[in-house]
Amino acid sequence: MSAVPPKPRRLGRASRIKQGRDFARLKSAGQRAVNGCLIANWLRLPGGSASRLGVVVSRKVGGSVVRSRAKRLLRESFRLHQHEFTEPLDLVLVARPSIAGRAFAEVEKDFLGTLRRAGLLAAA
Repeated sequence: MSAVPPKPRRLGRASRIKQGRDFARLKSAGQRAVNGCLIANWLRLPGGSASRLGVVVSRKVGGSVVRSRAKRLLRESFRLHQHEFTEPLDLVLVARPSIAGRAFAEVEKDFLGTLRRAGLLAAA
């Protein structure tokens, strides 16, 4: 009996928002939600597109080690749940200073709560 292999859960180069103009477009034209240790800005994309992620972590969060950890936690939350979105979207996550010292489970809980409240995740 052959099981269907799960979808790959990569976060490759095509899945990242890198251009400053894309970040600015999301901030000006997109929607916004705040919950716990993060702020989410998103813009819905046409069907058939792939979801993309951008992460912003200010120096107010902490030193370089703390900022890098915050980025890793936010990217990992997106990577694990990117296939649960109701539609493709560009998403920018902004870390708030309260993310410092948090465990992955807490960051993931805030991520999922924010997206559920916004109606971006499929019903589980």
